[in-house]
Amino acid sequence: MYMRKILILFCLTFAFTAAQAQQPRFGEPASKEDIDKRFFSVFPDGEFLPDGQGTPAEGAVLFEEQCELCHGTPGEKGIADVLFGGHGTIGTPQSLATIGSYWPYPTTVFNYIRRAMPYVAPMSLTNSEYYSITAYLLHENGIIGENDVINKDTLPKMEMPNKDGFVNAYPEVPDDYKTKFDE
Repeated sequence: MYMRKILILFCLTFAFTAAQAQQPRFGEPASKEDIDKRFFSVFPDGEFLPDGQGTPAEGAVLFEEQCELCHGTPGEKGIADVLFGGHGTIGTPQSLATIGSYWPYPTTVFNYIRRAMPYVAPMSLTNSEYYSITAYLLHENGIIGENDVINKDTLPKMEMPNKDGFVNAYPEVPDDYKTKFDE
């Protein structure tokens, strides 16, 4: 098992190096596709989610190939952050911040995974592959069912267990307060 992980890490490092070689060089105009691929800001309400879709079953295969080396599997800790479990631990001495216990929005889970993973080659997967990995993680954390499909329409409608665990940075402004300054 250890040798398999070393081999996978070597392959991921090689893939990262190859992906870097395909990056636009200075002085070459970026194509619309290059720009679109790097525009990765997705808001909590789902604004700017890309096209694509995924299921937990598809995500399980991708997770094993792309993520398991660092993150481990449910019940097995990897070398990186634990992604499974931790339900009900936030605010306790045994606090474990995972996707199922800490994150307030499923859209930001997708956004982070798409921007930063796999660690050695961020943004190297398709949008559907990122949706699939997100679906797998949400399923393993008890948030969606095994047959649910996530996409830009369904993902923002899902509720995370810790959705009320954060202070809204942009509270609603009462109408009478707005009117006072519009005069």
